[in-house]
Amino acid sequence: MMSAATALRNPRRYFEDVGAERSATAEKPPVCLYLEVTNRCNLLCETCPRTFETLEPPADMSWALFTRIIDQVPNIARVVLHGVGEPMLVKDLPRMIRTLKDRGTYVLFNTNGTLMQPKKFRALIDTGLDELRVSLDAADRQSYARIRGKDFFDRIVRDVGKFVAFQEETGAATPRVSLWLTGLKETIAQLPAFVRLSASMGIREVHLQRLVFDEPGYGMASAEHSLFETTQAEEQAAIAAAQALGAELGVTLDASGATEPGLSLQRPSEDQPWSACRRPWSLMYFTAHGRALPCCIAPFSVRGYSHYTLGDATQQTLREIWNSPAYRDFRAALLSDTPPAPCRNCGLRWSL
Repeated sequence: MMSAATALRNPRRYFEDVGAERSATAEKPPVCLYLEVTNRCNLLCETCPRTFETLEPPADMSWALFTRIIDQVPNIARVVLHGVGEPMLVKDLPRMIRTLKDRGTYVLFNTNGTLMQPKKFRALIDTGLDELRVSLDAADRQSYARIRGKDFFDRIVRDVGKFVAFQEETGAATPRVSLWLTGLKETIAQLPAFVRLSASMGIREVHLQRLVFDEPGYGMASAEHSLFETTQAEEQAAIAAAQALGAELGVTLDASGATEPGLSLQRPSEDQPWSACRRPWSLMYFTAHGRALPCCIAPFSVRGYSHYTLGDATQQTLREIWNSPAYRDFRAALLSDTPPAPCRNCGLRWSL
């Protein structure tokens, strides 16, 4: 099996390796935790379920719950500190990161970038955070406001750019900063401009993320806005142009899951695309309230957490949850012709 160090460079390959031997029972413990440190957010994104429904009561993950979870897996290789909320709203976030880094864990989170004030730069760097993913989702102010529900575009571009400049001035190698765009029909043509914007901000890594949505859809998270299965020639041309521009400007362009951007928008050829997923054998996801979910994609794939809750970290140990009847039934269904509801429309190439 790949080492944990190699996993940090190629997490998708590592998680696939961990889950290579699959049955209803997981023979090995998880190698990654997704901890939803908050379900609160300061935006109203048209692609996010929390804009349209109450998933759980608003809350930040308590310090007691955070430590209860991580103390049960002291050698965990990787922790992702985000879910459906904005992590930088959480007062304890720096303390959480430092605690994990003191244990040698690789730590990252996704942010909307609205709270990247200069006064926070040094503190964020000093936590030892490995990776900072900034979801911007548009290359211009008007598109951003339409997708995100508020007009913070200029502030984010300014402050995230200042953060990268501060890193360069101070010689800080981490966190590694990347810029993310969800592939929508409304914005895919902006991909070359997005790459150029990234370069102007000093960010050398851009990711095209595929939209995941449930059947009824809500807001812009619906089939009519998705590129999945319907990528047209002009959209493929935009991807090719962005890749060429990236090569010129020194910006790498990947799709979520470290795949080639065009491939990430296409349906896999196999009859059971869900069957290749390794997440229920490699990672655990906990909401701010301690509810165990199969992965970070599930809240976007089907409505109502009751359909796929696998345990409760406030009442059970992680060991009890990991191979509980609910988890075993979920894994068994994923290996069958009738997968769990969150998995039916999920693609293979999502970010880890």
